Amino acid sequence: MTAPLEGTPRGAYNFKVVLLGEGAVGKTSLVLRYVENKFNERHESTLQASFLTKKLSIGGKRVNLAIWDTAGQERFHALGPIYYRDSNGAILTYDITDEDSFQKVKNWVKELKKMLGTDICIVIVGNKLDLEKQRNVPVAVAEEYAASVGAKHFQTSAKQNKGVEELFFDLSKRMIEQGDRIDAAKRNGPGGGGSRSGQGNVTLLDESEPQPTKSGCC
Repeated sequence: MTAPLEGTPRGAYNFKVVLLGEGAVGKTSLVLRYVENKFNERHESTLQASFLTKKLSIGGKRVNLAIWDTAGQERFHALGPIYYRDSNGAILTYDITDEDSFQKVKNWVKELKKMLGTDICIVIVGNKLDLEKQRNVPVAVAEEYAASVGAKHFQTSAKQNKGVEELFFDLSKRMIEQGDRIDAAKRNGPGGGGSRSGQGNVTLLDESEPQPTKSGCC
């Protein structure tokens, strides 16, 4: 990860975010609600992966998110590494009414940490909060697990548009902080002024591109 270059205030953070989880937990619904503010009751299962983008501004810092929505069906599990390679953030989603989908999240956490180490920011998301009466995963259990692996926990309802903006906003802030830490460590490491190339996460925006008029996540 790399922070914007000194003296280039028009630099932007480019982050790759991957959504992982079992089929039918609502990954596609979450990203569509966030990017396009849409919800489809009869959305078909994602096959392989789809890709959406979102631009936002946080504290005056411009952020470009490339969000990869992956298929959750077991037969596509082996393709996971293809999509989450070089990711800066991961959203591991489970259905609060499906305890098995929560257990599968633990497998994804192990896999991500094995492949990407501690550089990736992980968020664990209990989706379908609109089905609270059918909950099978206690909030306290999910929060305790998330804390044990250094992840944040959020509860969302893509259908009711609850918690979705907060989820992506918090993740983006954490990725900025993580990127700045890694960049500072490289500069201060052996050899001084180390490479700033990182994972290629800096884009210098076109001078003609208008400045954002909003701050925050939307």
